[in-house]
Amino acid sequence: MMEWVWMIAGVVLTLMVFSYIFGDNFLFRVATYLFVGVAAGYLFVVVFYQVLMPRLVEPILLGTMGERVLAVVPLLGAALLLFKISPRLAFLGKAPMAFLVGVGAAVAIGGSVFGTLLGQVNAAGAPFRSGSGILEGLLALIGAVGVLAYFQFSTPARASLSGEVPKRPAWLEALAWVGQIFLGITLGALFSGVLIASITALLDRVQAILLLLARLLS
Repeated sequence: MMEWVWMIAGVVLTLMVFSYIFGDNFLFRVATYLFVGVAAGYLFVVVFYQVLMPRLVEPILLGTMGERVLAVVPLLGAALLLFKISPRLAFLGKAPMAFLVGVGAAVAIGGSVFGTLLGQVNAAGAPFRSGSGILEGLLALIGAVGVLAYFQFSTPARASLSGEVPKRPAWLEALAWVGQIFLGITLGALFSGVLIASITALLDRVQAILLLLARLLS
């Protein structure tokens, strides 16, 4: 019985989403609200049981004195953030907001430098260190340098002072052209991957509808 209920519910929600083909309508909005509500509820449950309970509630109730002190700090910061709702008391939330922005910026910059930039440099030099896949490594190196050159927009200061139209050197323009080709190939591959995933999801939903119709008619 439950299998039938979930199958019918899935097909009905699929048809409600497909109704967007005829434009924005009530059924599509209902399906969207259900998706957002379920996603928000699931996120709240995950945050409560995996973040708040083990990192805030349990240390305060069952932890040692040091753990309780450390747990009170984020609790106090969260309480101060609530004052951002009031225009008159919003200044009380500036300190925890500044802390969150600073930590977020540090994590983002550290992740970009150590996780992306240095990782890309290490991956580009790996084939040359190992002696295998030299051609693939050379292509990857050329692509990485070309893409970085494509996003290089600075020009010599003397060109701007003299009134000339700022232009990059010819060798840099050539590298930027190569980087543009690699960017086009990458974006095309990403688009094809998204398109294939979308078609796969569409076929799965169509198959679910046909399966339900076959069971109802059998």
